[in-house]
Amino acid sequence: MEDFTVSSSKPTGRFAPTPSGRMHLGNIYTALAAWLCAKSRGGKFLLRIEDLDPVRCPRTFADQILADLEWLGITWDNAEIPYQSERTAIYEKYYRQLKDNHFVYPCFCSRAQLHVADAPHAADGRVVYAGTCRRLTAEEVREKRRQRHPAARLILPDTDIQFTDGHYGPQSYNLARDWGDIIIRRSDGVFAYQLAVTIDDGLMGVTQVVRGSDLLSSSAPQLFLFRTLGFTPPRFLHLPLLITPDGARLAKREKAVDVGFLRQQFPSPEPLIGYIAWLAGQLPKPEPIKVTDLLPLFDHKKIPGHDIVIPGNYWENLK
Repeated sequence: MEDFTVSSSKPTGRFAPTPSGRMHLGNIYTALAAWLCAKSRGGKFLLRIEDLDPVRCPRTFADQILADLEWLGITWDNAEIPYQSERTAIYEKYYRQLKDNHFVYPCFCSRAQLHVADAPHAADGRVVYAGTCRRLTAEEVREKRRQRHPAARLILPDTDIQFTDGHYGPQSYNLARDWGDIIIRRSDGVFAYQLAVTIDDGLMGVTQVVRGSDLLSSSAPQLFLFRTLGFTPPRFLHLPLLITPDGARLAKREKAVDVGFLRQQFPSPEPLIGYIAWLAGQLPKPEPIKVTDLLPLFDHKKIPGHDIVIPGNYWENLK
């Protein structure tokens, strides 16, 4: 894959939040970085709502995200915002393509079976599926279907996926060893993240993806899907995470990083934008600034190479 900053055309970036709650400081940081990476190079910035599970992701949370982004000054260029919950027919088309080409098989394993003590694990602790149901006979599949509805797994071959991340440099993953066959459709019929995000990025013409480093390894199965489905893969840049002093990732349930709480603390977004820009290495000190004023200053190479600690009372020093 080409280097993140080398391109003959202006990039098309995106921000694709999951509306399972109010955005938090980490979501703002990701949205701002993605917006700056695209807009500072004269590109387009698209917004997509990843509400695959509408029960967990009610539309009210999506509406809050749109309002919060507007308050921050982070704009998007697509007139219509895609909601994944409304794109099932599109995912079905590509799922059928994979199934017709024998990339998919039914999986009847329960959650407990997937997490047995001797199950193989990836470096990040994620369970690597051992391929148990891939070995079922047609008769065994028919019998198991009488007992439970299966999920659908994608066969990932024993092959290496290599790419150059815009922040972390050269990456290499073996699909079989590091991932195993992945679920692309849940047993309740809902399509899984790995399939949906690939199809959406491909159809929306996304050429660069900026997101948290917790999704770095996900690039491997997604690159496989991009190529298998006939899409041109984007370039990736993964960001170091914002973490608490005890090393935990930020969570939407934490009041101190919730955007609703932050909007109560600040009458305007400029102090918050300046603080995040400073954390991301774009300003020498945390000072109020508009997102548009960051455009001529932005350089993704200034982003720290390590996770960034957020003090518990950080907002008090910004007032």
